[in-house]
Formats: sequence, structure tokens, C-alpha cells
Amino acid sequence: MTYIPNRRSFLIAGGLTALAATRAFGANDRLRVGVIGAGGRMRQLLNSAENAGVPFEIASVCDVYTPRRDEVKTRPIATTATMYVDYSNILDDKSIDAVIIATPDHWHVRIAIAALAAGKDVYLEKPVTHTLEEGEALQKSVRSTRQILQCGMQQRSWPHFRNAVDLIQGGALGQVTQVRTYWWQNYGSNWVPKPVDVAQLDWKQWLGGAPDQPFGLEKYNRWRWFWSFGGGAMTDLFTHWIDVAQWAMKADMPTMALMMGDKYVFKEWECPDTIQAALRYPGFDVVYEGMMSSSIDDGGLEFRGTEATLKITRAGMSIFHENVKGDRNPVLKEESFEDGTTPHVRNFFDCIKTRKEPNAPVETGIAAARAGHIGNLAYHRGGMTPWPVK
Repeated sequence: MTYIPNRRSFLIAGGLTALAATRAFGANDRLRVGVIGAGGRMRQLLNSAENAGVPFEIASVCDVYTPRRDEVKTRPIATTATMYVDYSNILDDKSIDAVIIATPDHWHVRIAIAALAAGKDVYLEKPVTHTLEEGEALQKSVRSTRQILQCGMQQRSWPHFRNAVDLIQGGALGQVTQVRTYWWQNYGSNWVPKPVDVAQLDWKQWLGGAPDQPFGLEKYNRWRWFWSFGGGAMTDLFTHWIDVAQWAMKADMPTMALMMGDKYVFKEWECPDTIQAALRYPGFDVVYEGMMSSSIDDGGLEFRGTEATLKITRAGMSIFHENVKGDRNPVLKEESFEDGTTPHVRNFFDCIKTRKEPNAPVETGIAAARAGHIGNLAYHRGGMTPWPVK
């Protein structure tokens, strides 16, 4: 049968913490937003923001590549936006309420901490950290201010993911001892980097604190696969799924990680393009597999329980009962009716006004990124590492 939700999604465990507002908003007030990092993910975020139903305007845009800044300004909500190469100019503008950060990973914490200190609320794309060490500094910065920080873990606001977590935590699957995660993408045929006019790019600013190195088209477009800027599939893709697993299973840190990775196709990359990984948690295991030259099946999770299995992707979820045979399975099914980024951005905008805790607070983003970092640590240590490292 088909499950149709008839209520609003549940609040995440832990409740909501009331925070003081930076300024009072009327019902029709438009939020003034600064955009930092105007690449492909920002394009998707702004599309979702425009569909969220909350009045806002883009007051400023920062990107090191002129065509990307210009592209944002073509939006009706950004026609009067001020353009910058240096993000600090946005943070100095006291009229801006919030910033959306979608830069390469190595800039995330540095910009987020500066934005919080400047009194801005922050939507920070995942992974929120680029290194294990950055997590403590980011959490301290958020919790020592009165600002809102929403981590870009949009499954936390996606209705069918929220309903799935409630079912798992309610015992619908029995005892869950294994969570299988996977994500396959094809960077060879589905995404070919476009040429870049280096005369319109501030490469030094893009590098930031990363080691000095010459411009490279592959590095600029596929930075996630170079250690100085990203963390490969474990922080780009697995981060989303381990967040759902940790959320559903009420766990936030593995005790051991194993990872086997290879560069079979994309030899220019530093990060592996083909991965098998496993993380052990108290009472259950999480496995991950993926490769970047095949997109059949895309990505998803399977929660394997003693009584039932829940399979979930961004398109929907299904529950298959162990004692139900034939076409009676799945016993429960729900399809997604909107991209989860839309309610996630809506939740962020609402929290700016209400000062309530967002659906993906800083601790969840740090924990999800940390799991990916630990997996990569295992890869660098020969395939296995305990955690904490002994």
C-alpha cells in the first residue's frame, strides 16, 4: 500500500532551543542575503530558496570568477546586488541578515566563523568541515554566539526521510544491525568541465590557505577530488548518507573504520574514484560503496532489521517485511513530492525569524563530516583505523 503523510514531519530529537533574534521581522519583511561561492551548488540552493515561499533578496554576491557573479545577478531577486571578490566585504555590510556559503570545502569553516562573528546567520554547505580538527572550532563559534547555523544536510528537512527516521526509531524494522549505503555517479560522460577564462578568475583568492599551485581546469571544476580542497566521495556523497544513518540510529561516532579505495579511471585525481568502506558503531555497522564512472542506481540507503528492511533514496522510501511474501511487499511506500533542499532552506529562513534551532544544527554537520574524515583517515593509514586513534 502507499503511505501518504497526513501530518507535519516530526521535530528532531533533542527539542528546539530558543535563541534571541538579531532584529525583529514583520510578516512581510524581506531577508537580505549574501551569496558566497556562486558555483553549481549555489545555483541549486538559490533555485530552492526562490521556491521556499519566504520573501528574500540577494543583496551581495561574492565569487572569485566574474561570470559566476554575473550569472547570479540575472535573477530578479538579485538585480541590485553588489558584486565582490572578497567575502569580507559582505560580512562588513550590517544590513545583511544571513549568508549562504557554497565555496570549496577548504573555505567553509574560515568563512563561517567570520560570518558568525560578524553577526550573520549562516547556511553552510556540506561537508561543514574540511579536516577533523576544524569541528571543535566551528562548534565553539556557533555556540558562543546567538546566530543560526544550518548545515547543508537537506535530508533533515526532507519529509520522507524524516518519516523514515521516525519509523526506524519507533522499532518498525526490529533490531537494525546493518546499514548499507551507496552512491554511483558518472563524471566521465555526465559532467564535462567547461572552459574557464583565467583572466576573469582570481586563482590566488580561490586557493586561500591551500598550498600555492598553478591553475588547473580539473582542480578548479572537480576540486572535491583533491585533498587540498575536498575529501572525495567520503565527504561529498557519503556525508549525506551517514548523516541519515547516525540520525536514525541515534549514534554520532564510529569506533572503527575500514576503507579500500583506488584510482582506476580518473588518474589525475588525488582521491580514489572507486571505494568500498565500512564503519563500526556500537551495535551496528554501516557499509558504503561507490564509483565515479557509473551512474546506474544513483544513491541510497538500506536499513536491514530483524523484522523488516527500509530502502530509501531521494525519490522515496519502501519497507519490506520479512514475513510478507509476493506482491504484498513493500508493506509501506512513500514517494518524495519535492526536492528536500527547498524545505531545508525554508527551515533556515524560518529560524532566522523565530530564532529556533534549525533542523540540521552544527553538531549534526560536524558528526557527518567527521565520519567521512575518519574513513579517509583509514584509507591513508593502509585501510583501517580505530577511532579515536590510539
